[in-house]
Amino acid sequence: MAKRKKQDEDVDRRIKRRFGIEQGLRYKLLYGSRVAEAGSGRTVNISSSGVWFRTDAVLSTGLPVELSMSWPARLNDVCPMKLMIYGCVVRSDQDGSALAIERYEFRTQGTAALPLYEETGIRLPT
Repeated sequence: MAKRKKQDEDVDRRIKRRFGIEQGLRYKLLYGSRVAEAGSGRTVNISSSGVWFRTDAVLSTGLPVELSMSWPARLNDVCPMKLMIYGCVVRSDQDGSALAIERYEFRTQGTAALPLYEETGIRLPT
């Protein structure tokens, strides 16, 4: 029986493939319509169903959370994107936190954060 248990522990049971994307992030733990806690951290890996990330604090499990992270690819190779992730913290300890993704959306980060447009001479419609 102990041998069988050891084999089961060695197998990764995740259904979704995880990608090692390390990006800075901002988070907000929500309590109803109020922000219970906010801070920053760094993603470790991400899949379509979850995110593993590190913060300075151990987060409360069970609370809804909103994550915002810069996406490493640009829209049309020009416009920076951010990924907004909404879900619930399902596990948290000194090593990091796991978030189960309920929904997500990509947003553009806007031109204010883009010196790239000025440097390349690309003009955006006003």
